[in-house]
Amino acid sequence: MDLFKSWLVETPIAHRGYHNKNIPENSIAAFEKAIEKGYAIELDVQLLADNTVVVFHDESLARMTGNDGYLKYLNKPDLKALKLKDSKETIPTLEQVLKVVDGRVPLLIEIKNKYKVGQLEQALINILRKYKGEFAVQSFNPFSLGYFRENAPEILRGQLAGTFKTEKMSWIRKYMLRTMKLNKKVSQPHFISYEASALPNRTVRKYKSLPLLAWTIRSKEEYIKVVKHCDNIIFEKFDPEI
Repeated sequence: MDLFKSWLVETPIAHRGYHNKNIPENSIAAFEKAIEKGYAIELDVQLLADNTVVVFHDESLARMTGNDGYLKYLNKPDLKALKLKDSKETIPTLEQVLKVVDGRVPLLIEIKNKYKVGQLEQALINILRKYKGEFAVQSFNPFSLGYFRENAPEILRGQLAGTFKTEKMSWIRKYMLRTMKLNKKVSQPHFISYEASALPNRTVRKYKSLPLLAWTIRSKEEYIKVVKHCDNIIFEKFDPEI
């Protein structure tokens, strides 16, 4: 497959679905709206205490639900009581999302895992192998992608990276992740997703044989600045042309 002629390059990708002040991010409504507009969908996945894969970005529940606590301690039945922002939307499971999308647009699935790899990754593989639509996975964690490389090499995988300026981690870890030093031995990605504000740079130039996605573009002005330095964008808050 020539990825430069695939959806990864040809279809703008809506960050956490097509959300706005009335439609919460990573919700069924946001995904339906992205489908309506013809955009691919980026979404985040995490694991609940009962091994359910859900679509949610934060570790904490506070920002999106107003509740104290952390997602990882929930079980599937708990989701019904948690509304996203001021909407009727609830935290969806990945399987619910896949049933709704049903191959109508491609999916870019970000694996949210800073810790030990294996449990989330295998649960995700088990679900995705049953799905017939187009999709790819991506992660900041090269070891998550390494798990996919070893256990599901047929699934497209992308290395996420950026400056990590606001992240609380050691300088050596920031350096290794920013420069993608583990790409060759661990993740061996099929594409790169890099922070738009840091493009262009010497690191990504080394991977010119791979498609480059820029994240996250939030205006037409940002899009105009970065489009010549990437192959596609992950966007929100404006409508790029298809």
